Amino acid sequence: MTESFPVRRPSGCPFDPAPEYAAYRRSEAPAKVFTPAGVDAYVISRYDDVRTLLRDSRLSSRLAPSDHVVPDADLDREAESGSILQVDGAAHKRLRRMLATEFAAKRLEAMRPWIAQIVDDRIVDMLKKSGPVDLVQEFALPIPSLVICELLGVPYADRDEFQERSAQLVRVDGWTEETQRASDELNQYIVGLVLAKQAERTDDLLSRLITRGEDLGTPLTLEELVTVGVTLLIAGHETTANMIALSTLALLRNPDQLALLRSDPSKVPGAVEELLRYLSVVHFGLFRHVTDDLTIGSSTIRSGDYLIAALSSANRDETVFPDPDRLDLERQAAAHVAFGFGPHQCIGQQLARIELQEVFTRLFARIPTLRLAVPFEEIDYRENTLVYGMTALPVTWDTPI
Repeated sequence: MTESFPVRRPSGCPFDPAPEYAAYRRSEAPAKVFTPAGVDAYVISRYDDVRTLLRDSRLSSRLAPSDHVVPDADLDREAESGSILQVDGAAHKRLRRMLATEFAAKRLEAMRPWIAQIVDDRIVDMLKKSGPVDLVQEFALPIPSLVICELLGVPYADRDEFQERSAQLVRVDGWTEETQRASDELNQYIVGLVLAKQAERTDDLLSRLITRGEDLGTPLTLEELVTVGVTLLIAGHETTANMIALSTLALLRNPDQLALLRSDPSKVPGAVEELLRYLSVVHFGLFRHVTDDLTIGSSTIRSGDYLIAALSSANRDETVFPDPDRLDLERQAAAHVAFGFGPHQCIGQQLARIELQEVFTRLFARIPTLRLAVPFEEIDYRENTLVYGMTALPVTWDTPI
């Protein structure tokens, strides 16, 4: 029997994935579900299976990672040129190789003091207000937005434009005229940005990509550069902003874990890994197209079928993470799959880690009385978007006398 794909988190527990996944993990055969896109797909829910399949060359990522939750998505379209999320094989390796230098650990670590200063500045700005404030708008969103603007060479003054449009593009309730308009406008904006950098190089990622491609004799086309720019602009702030806000809420709801973090700042890197595992903000999983027959458990999946790698389920697999529904900042959680796995694993994951580490090294140390300004039950969540999060997080604190 084919079930409907679970897209809702359990009522009253915003941190947990859909409850159906626990039953899926206990079954020998992967569950077959009917997706909002109008096709059947097999849900891969166990940790080991997810990791195995995400590195299997018989799975294509030519579809957008979460097209299965978009009603009437065009699943027959070709991969978009320059989309590191959609292309496979040699085309993907070429893009990944060109971007790898930009996201190398040494380069990103050199940015850490600057990122720490951004965090400090946002805290100072918040403390100038009498409260309550919306942590999403005043803190969680500006930090990754400033970082990705600096990285790409996007003027920060333009942030409202791309934030509004990217918020529309990560919605999953259908491709509307508003969505098309947001897509067209964001693409036009990045076209102008790329053309300006082709004419005059500056010290930013897009300029270096242009130069690197020319030096290698395989220059990126305008279309490829624009797609890379749009992808990084959206992915570079949507995921991290929602992780900052949702992690803050999770810590406030688990005061014993927050106390542990505040008592020993050396635990921050491990705590960030556990928060990534526990929250899994890419909550619909990754959509893949099967290009050759393969076997999962007792089932044979045929070429032409679709799979969903349920990252949030894999990160709650009790055979890998004991008592998985508990937030435990002392857990060894670095093997989570919150960033995916295999050749398409998130290229910007180390940048996200640095941002999160600097946030949770500073936020509660600088504002020790930070707390919710509304009842927990009144917080609204964004469940119809590719990246799970909140519409707002009202917080307040005690002002020193």
